[in-house]
Amino acid sequence: MCGVFAICQQTCQNRQKYDLDEARKLSRRQHHRGPDFNGCYQDKKTGDILVHERLAIMDLGVVQPIQGTAPNRQVIHNGEIYNHQALRDTELKQYNLKTTCDSEVIIFLYERYRDGHICNLLDGVFAFALCCDGDFLAARDPVGVKQLYYGVDASGRYFFSNEMKCLEDSCGDFQISSFPPGHYYTPKTGFVRYFNPDWFDYRSAIRPLDLKLLQKTMIAAVHKRLMSDAPIGVLLSGGLDSSLVSSIASREMKRRGMTVHSFSIGVDHNSPDVIAARKVAKFIGTTHHEFYFNIQEGIKNLRKLIWHLESYDVTSIRASTPMYFLSEEIRKLGIKVVLSGEGADEIFGGYLYFHNAPSDEDFQKETIDRVLHLYTSDCLRADKSSMAHSVEVRVPFLDKAFMDAAINLDPAFKRPQKLEDGRNCEKFVLRSAFNTDQYPYLPDEILWRQKEQFSDGVGYSWIDSLMQYCASKITDKEFSQASKLFPHNTPHSKEAFYMRKIFHELFPSDQAALTVRKWIPKWQKNQDPSGRASLIHESSVHNLGEDLCNNKSAISQQHIDKCRPQA
Repeated sequence: MCGVFAICQQTCQNRQKYDLDEARKLSRRQHHRGPDFNGCYQDKKTGDILVHERLAIMDLGVVQPIQGTAPNRQVIHNGEIYNHQALRDTELKQYNLKTTCDSEVIIFLYERYRDGHICNLLDGVFAFALCCDGDFLAARDPVGVKQLYYGVDASGRYFFSNEMKCLEDSCGDFQISSFPPGHYYTPKTGFVRYFNPDWFDYRSAIRPLDLKLLQKTMIAAVHKRLMSDAPIGVLLSGGLDSSLVSSIASREMKRRGMTVHSFSIGVDHNSPDVIAARKVAKFIGTTHHEFYFNIQEGIKNLRKLIWHLESYDVTSIRASTPMYFLSEEIRKLGIKVVLSGEGADEIFGGYLYFHNAPSDEDFQKETIDRVLHLYTSDCLRADKSSMAHSVEVRVPFLDKAFMDAAINLDPAFKRPQKLEDGRNCEKFVLRSAFNTDQYPYLPDEILWRQKEQFSDGVGYSWIDSLMQYCASKITDKEFSQASKLFPHNTPHSKEAFYMRKIFHELFPSDQAALTVRKWIPKWQKNQDPSGRASLIHESSVHNLGEDLCNNKSAISQQHIDKCRPQA
């Protein structure tokens, strides 16, 4: 995990080369992403620039850019390439690579193939830029786990950066956009999509139920993400997703003789997530660290958080606050890498509003849309709130092989199920895949725990207090001007208005505002993103039961049981 900043000079209209020292100053705005080392390169012929802020995870002494076989062949990379050793042993066996850093394989692959479709050879997550014999290439991983923006300045230069703050001054009056996931860019081709899985088409979701395949690909996804030369741990909220990841990781890390550190956070020791995480940690045998944050501290930190997050989305800000504070404590303990559970709710329709999906087709379309926009929500939150304190978050659920197995599954198997005790259960198929009779992964009360939004699970008082505070800071008169002040993504609550106001002060360009996508639940009257806004939540703020929740899956418990893995 690092900070990458690059400038493609080749599109510049006046051909005046950009100043390297100025580029380094802009890159330093994201120094928090890579406090260990920094390096830079400018191509003497083209003027293209690469600047890197490094958080050392693999081959701890390496400084980027990393050179290929010649001085004018250089790469900077943010992320992890989990199959880098396999690539060294196969595609690159004729080359003499000089480090054990996973990033190095990128420049050598480009030297061999000279095509952006090398991205399809990479098993991992990445935002990278390279210069090679006058060529310039930038690319982003398939679903945007790693954050990346691009901008265009007055002279037509293209800028690339993990964080928008490095682009606002130079490009804010012209263009700033999110770099599209699953694409690469060259000045000759523009943006080209390289990632085209079958599951982009909802009609391809016809795979029969195979719980063993789900279990196998998930375990493999977790194991490969234990690759690290730096200390590693697990985020443990006590919900299904992070608990499964923690359990799988704990088994493998113990087998390798590693100490397993787990981390949770809440507003106090009685927060729903903290209580659940405590039970999981005891069950799987981790060295558990429990932290608390004060609600007033969270409110006081909003401006700093929004500067790091670069979003005014209410859901992202609510959930990023506890993750920001937790990452700060994790870094103090010397841990640089943590595994987390992002992505499962999007793949399996785990959010409570999915109970109201009118049909299998609508359910599948919505899951695909959520996965394809993770880069604007949970991936953005996980990346930026943790990297504010130089902590890398890895997300096994967004592994390419696992996504292929899960998203292509017939949606009838992924729809919410009704349990024997009458409770509604989302992500039933995922729970069933790890509901083994022998060597259980989780206690039953956690395996079948209802979905909590992270911002809810840390303690319901956090969101309630935040809403009250924001309402006290925005007058009715000021709020009445919302559509005039903010015509794009107009805030529809005083909380949203307050967040947008801070964002606008930090990132005043219209281009910056256009990069944000609001997270809004579907198929429910209340548009508040909190899980408690759903009628299906056991602690719903409506307390109206589940009369509007219908069209549950008709897949029988007996059918699921027949497909269960036995160990």
